[in-house]
Amino acid sequence: SHKHTPKPCGNERLAINVSGMRYETQLRTLAQFPDSMLGDPRRRSRYFDPLRNELFLDRNRACFDAILYFYQSGGRLRRPANIPLDIFMDELIFYELGEDIMNRFKEDEGFPKEEERPLPSNRLQRKLWMLFEHPESSSGARIIAIISVMVIVVSIVIFCLETLPDLRHDREGTGINGWNMSENMPAASSFFHDPFFMVETVCICWFSFELIMRFACSPSKMHFFKDVMNIIDFSAILPYFVTLGTELVKDNDASPATSLAIIRVIRLVRVFRIFKLSRHSKGLQILGQTLRASMRELGLLIFFLFIGVILFSSAVYFAEADHNKTDFVSIPHGFWWAVVTMTTVGYGDMYPATVWGKMVGSMCAIAGVLTISLPVPVIVSNFSYFYHRETECEDRSEYTHVETGICSPLNGTLLGGLCTGQSIEYKGGNMYLREPLVTQV
Repeated sequence: SHKHTPKPCGNERLAINVSGMRYETQLRTLAQFPDSMLGDPRRRSRYFDPLRNELFLDRNRACFDAILYFYQSGGRLRRPANIPLDIFMDELIFYELGEDIMNRFKEDEGFPKEEERPLPSNRLQRKLWMLFEHPESSSGARIIAIISVMVIVVSIVIFCLETLPDLRHDREGTGINGWNMSENMPAASSFFHDPFFMVETVCICWFSFELIMRFACSPSKMHFFKDVMNIIDFSAILPYFVTLGTELVKDNDASPATSLAIIRVIRLVRVFRIFKLSRHSKGLQILGQTLRASMRELGLLIFFLFIGVILFSSAVYFAEADHNKTDFVSIPHGFWWAVVTMTTVGYGDMYPATVWGKMVGSMCAIAGVLTISLPVPVIVSNFSYFYHRETECEDRSEYTHVETGICSPLNGTLLGGLCTGQSIEYKGGNMYLREPLVTQV
């Protein structure tokens, strides 16, 4: 059947009906971007209505104003202020403006570039790397991820339970961490036979094995040390070895009080072990990406709070100076009150008693609400972007790893044998490994 598709010549115009709103533009305007849906006569012919001699698109009309301006301006894409980001990005995907335009739009919106995920070149290293680093890559990787999560949970539970008074090893006069609190003498034997220590040792053995395997198989050792998650993993096992070394090398003439204080500070770092769960939780990863992308806004928030704390703590000090029983004996004493008031917590441990002090407190509370609310829309927008990006990956049921270097047929063969159900794609001299995505929460 013959398709009535206008040919892009001269000043010939094309009518475009978007959900009842009729637009007209010249064909040469659309032809500036022949790789897009409207710029390609073959692809746009699917929406051509020969009876009305127009294209009919059942799409968002407000978004099309920006799409048409993109063609008319020669490539300047601006999102309307009243259009949510996820809706506008869906329209960009429909009109097939191209990956370059999409990436440029994301940069203009202030979002960071998506990081490439390299793979090791060695076949065995690649299998082990996928096994320990990407839980969604295979059934074996998911089993290892489940074991890792269980060990993390057990370690956190032990960390909390060992502080209960009923479970402390206070028999035979020993206190926390195996120290004799009454005689200031170490009880090393009790320390190494402590059931909590034994369970902690098993957990640390698994964490160390996991970290060593990922380091040995990592495609880039420098990138491995720069990865925040690996730094967290290292910080999770460091307190154990420091505590163990202190118990082994400590001599009887050392100061027990000093050693005990050092051990307590170091063992406190174990609480950061809970962040290891973010490796297996997409929700925590989205939260971390949002905070990292919003560092500038968070910095401005802290800066504004700093100014407010100095201003209002000074004002309330001078306002309460004539009151005999005032809690504001100095400006630094007012810092805590200003922070609690500006964040609308209001503990009530410090409060102004005079009329002028209460007026300062009222202004401090109002200023705090305004200060905190200013950067919130930007942070929410960043969270929405990362959330919808993750949702988009789920809808496509795949994600992309990039392996840099020489992409020879041999590498393609080895990579193709990595897992069943995977496919290889070459783009611009790079090798892309596509595999199913299983989202973990």
